[in-house]
Amino acid sequence: MPAVIFPGPEGRLEGRFQPAPRPRAPVAMILHPHPQSGGTMNDRITQAMYKTFVARGFAVLRFNFRGVGRSQGSFDNGIGELSDAAAALDWVQSIHPEAQTTWIAGYSFGALIGMQLLMRRPEIRGFISVAPPANMYDFSFLAPCPSSGIIVQGAADTVVTPNAVQKLVDKLRTQKHITIHHDEIPRANHFFEHELDDMMHSVDNYLDMRLSPDSPIK
Repeated sequence: MPAVIFPGPEGRLEGRFQPAPRPRAPVAMILHPHPQSGGTMNDRITQAMYKTFVARGFAVLRFNFRGVGRSQGSFDNGIGELSDAAAALDWVQSIHPEAQTTWIAGYSFGALIGMQLLMRRPEIRGFISVAPPANMYDFSFLAPCPSSGIIVQGAADTVVTPNAVQKLVDKLRTQKHITIHHDEIPRANHFFEHELDDMMHSVDNYLDMRLSPDSPIK
């Protein structure tokens, strides 16, 4: 997991980057939880998603938002963090301009930023959102949501309520031309303390389906 430093809107951003093992490999970027709640790119869920994309032959980046770790700048209530994510994706794409597919994955606050980035970047063809904070932020910007993906939620989450996430899923499912998968992990809290394997099983099953040559979702 080579350490990298690349330019962001407010100075340098720190990341870990796995280059692609072959030409035209797909690209994935993983976004971490809330910086003011201790979220970093080394969060265990962020790392687990990073590793599964690496194992599938993607070029994969995870990085620290501004003000976290060695990333310069200071927390900007999601506005600057979205700019950080856009700059990070630009950086990956400058290394792999021939990438056929781009994926975004995020956990909690990172899921919010990832879904906002989705609206700006038509090349993103799939997303993984783990515990998107639908009870804390307005997700109406997903109008319409431009690509298919999966939302994974803990059934016992008291930080991001399952009910709020279900409402978001129901709203997205009224759209045509995209497919939203939704897995609720029994007994799991916001941190998937004892259910990380179950959560990743859900993510991996979804990726197996989407990356299959005969996937019904393009």
